[in-house]
Amino acid sequence: MTHSDVPLKESFDPLRASYRETVTEIPAVVESLERRHTALLVVDLQYLDAAPGYGVFSHLAKGKVPKDTPEFYYFDQLERIILPNVQRLQAAFRGNNLEVIHTRIQSLTKDGRDRGPQHKRLGLHAPAGSKEAEFLPAIAPQGDEIIISKTASGVFNSTNLSYILHNLGITGLFVAGVYTNECVSTAIRDACDLGFFTTLIQDACTTVTPELQKATLRALKDRYARVFSTDEAIAEINQVVVAT
Repeated sequence: MTHSDVPLKESFDPLRASYRETVTEIPAVVESLERRHTALLVVDLQYLDAAPGYGVFSHLAKGKVPKDTPEFYYFDQLERIILPNVQRLQAAFRGNNLEVIHTRIQSLTKDGRDRGPQHKRLGLHAPAGSKEAEFLPAIAPQGDEIIISKTASGVFNSTNLSYILHNLGITGLFVAGVYTNECVSTAIRDACDLGFFTTLIQDACTTVTPELQKATLRALKDRYARVFSTDEAIAEINQVVVAT
């Protein structure tokens, strides 16, 4: 099953009709692009949580994940759909001189004593210099692109990302990465609460089951974010940014 097999219902939210306006209808979202005040936020595509044989998936052999394992869906999505689409988004943003910002899970200390309580409970540990803290080569930062390291699910409540975005004049975020229902969702919700205009790229993010993926996309759509495909996002960039 791919993301294209589970389309979102346009009016899934029963309260949608009562909204004064949805995220999709706010003119400032497109205005942010027109003024080049939009960035791509790539969330946690690193060895810790996106590579078999490391970190969360250290119980798996490195390399291809067998089809008869619970983890196959996640890694199949990553390899066939998510990473290629993130590469396309990065190319579109870089090609238009728009910021590409990367987040990763990485502790300040080797023993991880600075990690948040949740990460300690879950055993998530990626000290600086470890393989787990490295970005996947396919989508790794280039040049002096900004890297934000965190030790909690929420990048906004555990780092100075909001301060950095304000310094850059960023008001809009296109968001991709993993896991959709955890760190990606938290970033979207917190960004929305902080006044950023958010667009979630549904085929450039994923999680461990199709059910969690679909439920999270439905929960975020209209209330917290526009939900676009990679093709739609790139088309908008080419139409709005290139024309200005």
